Amino acid sequence: MPKLSYKARRRWSLIVLLVGLPLYIVVAVNFTDWLRARYDGLPVLVELLVFVGLGFLWMLPMKSVFIGVGKEDPDKEP
Repeated sequence: MPKLSYKARRRWSLIVLLVGLPLYIVVAVNFTDWLRARYDGLPVLVELLVFVGLGFLWMLPMKSVFIGVGKEDPDKEP
């Protein structure tokens, strides 16, 4: 897989945060609602663990997009 440029990573991170993350939140809430309906309610601690797990799960495939985005452009001339 080719390495993304700094500008491409910045653009993709913005798209992920503005479009992808809200969609993922909707999917995560629907999944938790399905679990509640399937098992006649979940204990609060189990529900918290599911949300925390899903909160970390979205970051794993997006790690390469967000690395170094907050730093100054390394290709910028001094």
